[in-house]
Amino acid sequence: MRYFAFLLGLVLLLSVSAGAQTTTSDSVLLPASYFSVPAATNTPASAPGISLTPFSPVPAPTPPGTLASSTPLSLMPAAPQDVTSVFESYSWQAYFGYTYLHFFELPHITENMNGFNYSMVYYFKDWFGVDGEFSATHGSQDNVSSWFLFGGGGPRFRWSAPKGIEVWAHALAGYSHFTPQTYAGVQHAFAFELGGGVDLPFKPRWAIRLGADAMCSRYFSTYQYSPKASAGIVFKF
Repeated sequence: MRYFAFLLGLVLLLSVSAGAQTTTSDSVLLPASYFSVPAATNTPASAPGISLTPFSPVPAPTPPGTLASSTPLSLMPAAPQDVTSVFESYSWQAYFGYTYLHFFELPHITENMNGFNYSMVYYFKDWFGVDGEFSATHGSQDNVSSWFLFGGGGPRFRWSAPKGIEVWAHALAGYSHFTPQTYAGVQHAFAFELGGGVDLPFKPRWAIRLGADAMCSRYFSTYQYSPKASAGIVFKF
């Protein structure tokens, strides 16, 4: 009986020792994180069927007129450039030039006259203005000095073509004076002028003007329709 009790005690002692060794060896073989308690998180529990995305702050907008330092130079917007017309349209034009008039005095009497003409133009709009002109031409009739003078005004129209070229037309009405005095009539009469021309610019404010007109007058109880040509310099301001 004592032998059986001794044997039972020995078995129990060996069992306890084997359990202690198993626990110790398991503790050595398992990593330390296996026994650590997971840290508590503040992430709220999501409801079923709803996924929660972690909040990310929205970047502050870039102030106007500033660019990030990392922006490549090739992507930066180019500075605006102002385009200025080389030939600007001016409201005022002053002209002075040479004039040739072939005066049809009577059906069988004509006279070649040379002189000058001067004009001022003001444009209320780009295509419409008022024209004032004075011309004086001199000739000879039967070895006698002869003059034809004209001063008038009226509307003027223009069309701006490419490269600063201007094509224009006008209609002038006014007063004319013719010398020498003859027995056939007086020395002055109503007259009007119809024609047009072109301005060819060579500088922003300067142009060469070429014009052709018909000078219409009434002397010696008959009408005169005399061709007129002119060429000169225009200054715009």
